[in-house]
Order: sequence, then structure tokens, then C-alpha cells
Amino acid sequence: MGLKPLQIGELTIKYPVIQGGMGVGVSRSKLAGAVSANGGLGVISSAQIGYDEPDFEKDQNLANLNAIHKHIKKAKEISKGRPVGINIMVALKNYEAQIKASIKAGVDVIISGAGLPMHLPEYVKNSKCKIAPIVSSEKAAMIILRNWAKKYNRTADFIVIEGPKAGGHLGFKKEQLNSITDTEYDSEIKKIIDTIKDFEEKFNQKIPVIVAGGIFDYSDICHMLSLGASGVQIASRFVATHECDADEKYKQAYIDASDKDIEIITSPVGMPGRALKNKFVKLIKEKPIPVERCFNCLEKCNPAKVPYCITKALIDAVRGDTDNGLVFVGANVGRINKIVSVHELMQEFIGDKLC
Repeated sequence: MGLKPLQIGELTIKYPVIQGGMGVGVSRSKLAGAVSANGGLGVISSAQIGYDEPDFEKDQNLANLNAIHKHIKKAKEISKGRPVGINIMVALKNYEAQIKASIKAGVDVIISGAGLPMHLPEYVKNSKCKIAPIVSSEKAAMIILRNWAKKYNRTADFIVIEGPKAGGHLGFKKEQLNSITDTEYDSEIKKIIDTIKDFEEKFNQKIPVIVAGGIFDYSDICHMLSLGASGVQIASRFVATHECDADEKYKQAYIDASDKDIEIITSPVGMPGRALKNKFVKLIKEKPIPVERCFNCLEKCNPAKVPYCITKALIDAVRGDTDNGLVFVGANVGRINKIVSVHELMQEFIGDKLC
């Protein structure tokens, strides 16, 4: 027997594995559709999802909205109608428009972090779409759930707890990332689960807790379930799959990486992130890279003051220029040593017995 299904309201995910959303262009329809087709929940990232659309250079907002519609539809086709999700960062410009476009396209789940999604319930009202905030602390979970309960009389359909071992933008101070122990964060996870129980009782519904950050294999999944989680979110390992939407050189960078190749960088909006050391990371440590044009991605980004353009850096990387682009990675990237199919990876994750 495999792992128990993940139940999110009336949605049943065969296996309790959510593929983390990865932008720019790393997790789009091909990867998300394959994960959902193989029993997990595939998640598209909306961050500059339309970077390769013909009109992107002229109108990023329109290109992204069109691409959201296209990739959700395509992912649903690949998954044969099974649930598909999208990750939409609070920090993005046109956040509300992207949410509404996703709902119109038929997305089943919206996961939202990189900020506190205080108004998310308002944006999804009158839809069946499930919503989940990403949190890194009990405090953040409490702030969001109290706000949603008071202002909208509703709660989260599930919650994603993202730990310090994740890649990309992280909800921790830079000095915390390598100082928080596994035992300490296990304790934080338990606190969040206990906090959520009050809201489960208030709204008479189950709020599944999904743990992300540093989840590598079946034993990690079992450990998180033993803490009381209902499932896990995994990102980095899905990069090293045939179906991942990134260029093959991007995937190979993951295969070639060791633990020594990881560096904590700071994004243009001040959030720490875990990335691969390369020429680009070395350069931004030495001096700012002037922003030649703005791609209208982050709400609080001032092109005249930021040390580099994160959109350009991420697009360059996903297209295969992994020396001169930004490659976000999770803490366990050094353990990834081969490219496999999504089917093979999912079979590894689910094991052959109950935890």
C-alpha cells in the first residue's frame, strides 16, 4: 500500500505530494500536468510565466495573463482533468489580476506566499478554487488566519509551511537560514499545527498542513507525516525530471551541483534566497548590475535602486545560461545526481508501505 491520499475539501489528491511552484518558467504546464497525472498535485508558477510569449517585451502583464490561461488549460489536458494548482506571489505586480485569470482558466488550487496574502479570500470569492497561504512561522499563520476569519468569515483550505531549507525567496532572516536546526523547526511545525486546530473547530473543516523545504525522499515524507502534517511540498527534485519546463542546461546545473555550490543571496526586494554559485552571483556580490529596463515583476522593486534585475537573471537561467543567470535551489540540491521521469520520481516518493 502507498501513502494515504491528501484531501483538500472535496478535492482528492491520490498521493500527499505537492510539487512546489518554481518561477521563472521552471514549473509550467509540462511539469505540473505530469505531476498531477501521476497522482500528486502539480503547481504552475505565475512569476513571469509569459517570458517566451511573442508580446512579452511589449506588455509583460498581458503576456503573463495569456500564458496563465494557456498553461493551466494545457496542464489540465496533460493531467486528464486531475486537480492542478498555481503559485502566485503576493509580491508580484498585478497579483489580483493573475488570481482572477487563474480562476477563469479553471485552476483548482492557488498557493500564495512571498508576503502575507491578506486579501486572497476576496479575490477568489464566488469560485470553487481552494486557497493556501505559505507561512514560515506560527506568528504568520495566526496573523493570516485571524484576518481571514474576521474579515471574510472563512479560513484556509490548507496551509503550506515553508522551512529554511527551501530555495527561492524565503521567509527568514539571512542569518537564520543555516542556524535553525531540524529539531527547532520540527517544533515550529507542531506549533503551527496546534494553532490551526482552533480554526478547524471554528469553521468545522479540516485544514491540511503541508510541509515544504528540504523534503528529499520517502523517509522525509514519513517524518513530516509523523509530526502531524497531511502532506509535503517538494520543488528541487522535480527540476531534475524530463518533464521540467526549464532548459536541459538548467537541469544539468542541478545534477552537477554539490553542497559547496550553494550560496545565500539577497533578492532586489531584500528577501534572502538560496542559489547556485556562478559568475552572476559572484558579480552581484562585487557590484550592482545596472537595470537597463524594467519587466514589471515585483510590486516594491525600484529599478533605479536595486542591485540587479531578477527577472532578467531568472529568464537567462531558465533558457540555459546558468553561468550568467540566477539559479535558485533547495538545500539538498547536492544529493540530486540524475534526471528521471516524473513517474519514476513519484514512485520513489510514495514508497511501498504506509508510514
